[in-house]
Amino acid sequence: MAPVTNGRIIFNSIPTGFPVPGETTIYDTTETIDLDTAPLDGGFLLKTLELSVDPYMRGGMRAPEKKSYSAPFTLGQPLRGYGVGVVLRSENPQVKAGDHLYGFFEHTHYSIRKDLTGLQAIENAYNLPWSVFIGVIGMPGKTAYMAWKEYAHPKQGETVFVSTGAGPVGSFVIQLAKADGLKVIASAGSEEKVQFMKEVGADVAFNYKTTNTAEVLEKEGPIDIYWDNVGGETLEAALNAANVNARFIECGMISGYNSGGAPVRNIFHVIGKSITMTGFIVSRIEPKYSAEFYKEVPAKVASGELKYREHVYNGLEKLGDVILAVQKGENKAKAVVHVADD
Repeated sequence: MAPVTNGRIIFNSIPTGFPVPGETTIYDTTETIDLDTAPLDGGFLLKTLELSVDPYMRGGMRAPEKKSYSAPFTLGQPLRGYGVGVVLRSENPQVKAGDHLYGFFEHTHYSIRKDLTGLQAIENAYNLPWSVFIGVIGMPGKTAYMAWKEYAHPKQGETVFVSTGAGPVGSFVIQLAKADGLKVIASAGSEEKVQFMKEVGADVAFNYKTTNTAEVLEKEGPIDIYWDNVGGETLEAALNAANVNARFIECGMISGYNSGGAPVRNIFHVIGKSITMTGFIVSRIEPKYSAEFYKEVPAKVASGELKYREHVYNGLEKLGDVILAVQKGENKAKAVVHVADD
């Protein structure tokens, strides 16, 4: 077979605000690969099928001297993130052609991997779409399920507030909370998203762009649990509305990702209200809950009991635009870049 273009999304420059497609990231087509003859050197050739675009990726677009919980992207090299792919050829006894893998992928059409570091084989017993393994059965689903189990300590009849409630994490949290018998207040940034939050069980769903969050929480609270994806003013409103002994689960703070940070001016409520505020990285609690997650969640997705939505963008070249859309909240659901058919 003649060599084919191996398109790549390259980290080109460090943004000072929102990442700019064509500047922060570029789609590069200068690299080619011969799928039949490229040396594997004991590894395997992986074809990328689906890529996940998630809010946390903005944190990787930084200078290497700025420390964080994860490594920064490397200038001049492909971005990386969660994905699903299929093995085309293998010299590694752990995998064979036709195997589907989930984990960390370079944002390229094809890659040669030495081993399964950062990857795992997918057992698709219910013949689900591959995209769900980077969404509701991937990192976002694990984030919701595992952190709720670990940190929420829900009691029937309590009230939870979920920000970004129409996203892949928030919408799962809503369903977990309803299953535990809680009243759910949830916010998102469009009327379409408000409708979806209602469909998955939210008792009170509102558009934070047209409705005052503090006023909603004053009317519908106090809140016993806050699932925070936003930080900033929304976190302030939740602190004001918190009950004594409330649990705050700090999953993300996207309001400050592109502005250098969003201040929180009433953090003193943590003291006066005896609030437990827990931040987490899902990989640190994943070993505890992984077997339970894979036993329970795929079956519920297959049966339709667990509801999810995706916003699918076609083509690797769209990935820079999708990153920006996610940072601005313009995606309508879990952002998936469909790179290639199986």
